[in-house]
Amino acid sequence: MAGRIPSPLLRRLEKTAKAAARAAYAPYSHFSVGAAVLAGSGKIYAGCNVENASYGLCNCAERTAIFTAVAAGERAVRAVAVYTPTARATAPCGACRQVISEFGPEALVISGCDSADRLESSVPGLLPAAFGPGDLGRKPPAANARRRRRNPSPPRPRRQGGSRARCARRGRGT
Repeated sequence: MAGRIPSPLLRRLEKTAKAAARAAYAPYSHFSVGAAVLAGSGKIYAGCNVENASYGLCNCAERTAIFTAVAAGERAVRAVAVYTPTARATAPCGACRQVISEFGPEALVISGCDSADRLESSVPGLLPAAFGPGDLGRKPPAANARRRRRNPSPPRPRRQGGSRARCARRGRGT
């Protein structure tokens, strides 16, 4: 998982994700989500979900944060923190998992909420055998070079502080 990240930096990442949720534009689902990305440079980029009346055009907080980092010139993601104002932590949706995999194939992914419940996983744990540059017959970009894993049973996400471990999925489009 993206090397050891110091606890104070992870706490800062999680606080940034929670603060980002306050900027969410969620007039349809009323489900504000915040995310923060720790880029390869060590900088943190925040993002929130942005909904649209045409639901297919909505953008999740995780992708907003990653796209902001990429627009700033970043090409590698070490960690992603996601915050939802819920009693149980919510893991990134499938589209976000794929985008996280593109820029942080070994990234740490942390999901937090309003309770002590917490999910922590690696990208391979959330998206085993992810589609990537190798599937297109291309080499991964140098910043994200990795060996392709075909392990059918990667480590499962760990739930901390809550009831039985179970990876929650978002039941919405944002």
